[in-house]
Amino acid sequence: MRVQSVNGPITGGALLPLGLLAEGETGELAYLPGRGGHGQRRGMGPELARLEEMGLRPGALVEVLGNEGHGPLLLRVGETRIAIGRGVAMKIQVRPTHGGGRGGGCAGACRGRAR
Repeated sequence: MRVQSVNGPITGGALLPLGLLAEGETGELAYLPGRGGHGQRRGMGPELARLEEMGLRPGALVEVLGNEGHGPLLLRVGETRIAIGRGVAMKIQVRPTHGGGRGGGCAGACRGRAR
């Protein structure tokens, strides 16, 4: 699968939605929806606070344990397994990692991209 952005192919350091990572892939969480500057929360309110309580915060390493292409995603964040809805997962931006996590890193979303 070759992932395209508005500006062309996604390269190694580029961001993509968490919902596009395949099972077994890992990514470093780079952006949460509603996160403003200086730690302010905008837009999502309680939902953003809940994501952060579950360990989803910038810099966290996330491994996708289950992604069927529809419905919720099953994730591992640290030693915790959580499920999040696909709509929220598509708003969370991650930087794919190569060889990280227990699943071995990029399997599908990184194919055809520069590493």
